[in-house]
Amino acid sequence: MKTALITGATSGIGKSTAIILAKHKFNLILCGRRQDRLKTLQNELSKIVKVHILSFDVREKDAVFSAIESLPDAFSQIDILVNNAGNAHGLDPIQTGSVEDWDAMMDINVKGLLYVSKAIIPKMVAQKSGHIINIGSIAGKEVYPNGNVYCASKHAVDAINQGMRIDLNQHGIRVGAIHPGLVETEFSNVRFKGDDQRADNVYEGYDPLTPDDIADIIAFVVTRPYRVNIADLIVFPTAQASATVLNKSL
Repeated sequence: MKTALITGATSGIGKSTAIILAKHKFNLILCGRRQDRLKTLQNELSKIVKVHILSFDVREKDAVFSAIESLPDAFSQIDILVNNAGNAHGLDPIQTGSVEDWDAMMDINVKGLLYVSKAIIPKMVAQKSGHIINIGSIAGKEVYPNGNVYCASKHAVDAINQGMRIDLNQHGIRVGAIHPGLVETEFSNVRFKGDDQRADNVYEGYDPLTPDDIADIIAFVVTRPYRVNIADLIVFPTAQASATVLNKSL
């Protein structure tokens, strides 16, 4: 039975991915900052598969490496890494943007992804197998008004994904990215710092993607035969045509 490690597993896409991969009989290492949510999910999914939880913030380099090194033998071989943890903070023009928001996005979306990957990739190289799924965004393909630093962080994820795929090819490790458009999660609540009305407005008037939609795609990707590597995938709700084109009449 294969083991998948998922970051940002306490909500949204990460939580949905944990649930669907458990149904596919993957043992799970669930990572996140909220210990209570991790424990609840562990209790639920342990009825199906083996589940280990790690509570840490991907921004904290030492905490990341310490957590990965603490894994018991039963979870020491990681077959699937889903780099899902990420956030948007603010939606401001570059000239009025918050430096603290910029730091948070670069630290979580870029450096956090790198820290987790660095902790796990050597294990995959040693075992000559592995599959890494990096969760990007349409913001990593297109820049939109007021998206500036968030878009920069997701463009970095796109570049890192491509670099990983090239560098790890010789080791037989599959690498791919999934870039969602509008998905209804806690994403906008975080971006707008708890302004629920503003967050709700993002998803009104059309049918957005759900976390389950993206999790279903992740499950499809990681269950393909070894000869198949889905390297780069953009997924929109039907109402969305680009980062800035959205049909709210559907």
